[in-house]
Amino acid sequence: MFEKDLGENVVEMNAIKQTSDGVLRELVESARRFGASDATAVSITDISVEDALANLCREPQCENYGLSAGCPPNVSGPSGFRELLKTVEHVVVFKIDVPSEILLSNERRDIFRLLHEVAAAIEQAAIDRGYPNSKAFAGGSCKQIFCYNHPLCRVLAKGGQCRNFRLARPSMSGFGINVSKLMKAAGWTLNWTTRAGDENTISTGTVCGLVVIG
Repeated sequence: MFEKDLGENVVEMNAIKQTSDGVLRELVESARRFGASDATAVSITDISVEDALANLCREPQCENYGLSAGCPPNVSGPSGFRELLKTVEHVVVFKIDVPSEILLSNERRDIFRLLHEVAAAIEQAAIDRGYPNSKAFAGGSCKQIFCYNHPLCRVLAKGGQCRNFRLARPSMSGFGINVSKLMKAAGWTLNWTTRAGDENTISTGTVCGLVVIG
């Protein structure tokens, strides 16, 4: 009886793994269709969460600090993200490669809006495939991306619903996610864009996001 139960458990575990692997492949392919330059699945152990990185939002204080529900001090921070990782099974990371001149122009907001849209779309696709606890995170402040023409975040000012709850996702910076290590785990090179006139400016910049699948 024990050997039979053990065999059935192994078969069931293999079936679950095959199912999850299939879903991850679908999500990666979907990310590219949604607008990502590339996407891949990484291990939860590849996610480095560092308090010191999150603290940079506060000191030196980011211009977006405290302005939205998706940025510090209004998010659970590194400790909250570490707890979240205990409840999920997989991580899908994606990137968008952009010409540096765009990231240094007024079109920058459009790129970060796309980044959040892709993150939200992957999150919803994961939920639709049976992973209801999936959550997306992206780069950039949702206040500057979606509500730059509103003086206040509706969630913080009135306790109301986010104006862009279907698209806006929390900023990775506020959770201390080490983007450089994340990109390395994905097998990508992180291209940093510097200000115009800097001799180190490169032709292409990279922005990225992640979705925990659970």
